[in-house]
Amino acid sequence: MRVEIFPPDSDTDPRHWVRHDQAFAMMLGRGSIEWGSKRSALEKFDYAEGDLALCHRHEGEWVGLMNVPHLQLGISDAALMAGSDGAYGEVELRPSRKFADARLSALVAAARAEMVAGFPSGRLFLDSVEQAMAVALVQDHAVRHRPAQIYRGGLGSARLRRIKELVHAKMEDDLSLDEMAQSAGLSTAHFARMFRKSTGETPHQFVLRQRVERAQAMLRAPDARVLDVAMACGFRTQQHFAQVFRDACRVSPTEYRRILLAPKRLARRKPAQKIRHVW
Repeated sequence: MRVEIFPPDSDTDPRHWVRHDQAFAMMLGRGSIEWGSKRSALEKFDYAEGDLALCHRHEGEWVGLMNVPHLQLGISDAALMAGSDGAYGEVELRPSRKFADARLSALVAAARAEMVAGFPSGRLFLDSVEQAMAVALVQDHAVRHRPAQIYRGGLGSARLRRIKELVHAKMEDDLSLDEMAQSAGLSTAHFARMFRKSTGETPHQFVLRQRVERAQAMLRAPDARVLDVAMACGFRTQQHFAQVFRDACRVSPTEYRRILLAPKRLARRKPAQKIRHVW
């Protein structure tokens, strides 16, 4: 998925906004954009912060004067096809110059926060966001729409075991949603739904939990450096590791190790500090 911020343009010649991937934008402020299906016929649309715009998939949209900053996201054809569960050989979305969608807005905000942070969560997080965006776009904006198929049950124990083995084998790598789905022999969209039904977690949440569990085990060693633990558990930066670890355990990695290595001293402290274990 492409995630790009575009600052306001001054007076420019009309140009194509997108040609290949489906793209949509969330406005980051107030302003206007001139849109049109033809270079010679542009229409001005006024936007407020948070408004969304979805352009045409194949022909592209001609864009003239643009004086509003916006976040542009490109959704791949593969993600859209997965979002339709293979219902269509090709997914066509209705262009919409201006619309509101709370679910898409929340997903865009998550992608923007990830970009601002320097993409610390890796491919799996953006893959998951892209897949959720694709499902929302297909459900609400597809020209040809078929109700999503309802699957019963979940993933079997053998598939879950293969997935867990893959996650542990590639803990240090930038694991993708496609890799996890392929290990289960399923399409990306079907896998994501079945995985959550089976575990109660999204694939990204599951991988994060596995990484934190490994980190907890490694932090029991008094000579383990926090940075080394972060890298061994698949976190790109020590800061991101500390944030995820604190969210899961209520304490920082350094505090977690200190508490484990000095239980008697901490037991005399009142009130006692609580640690949440994720296993």
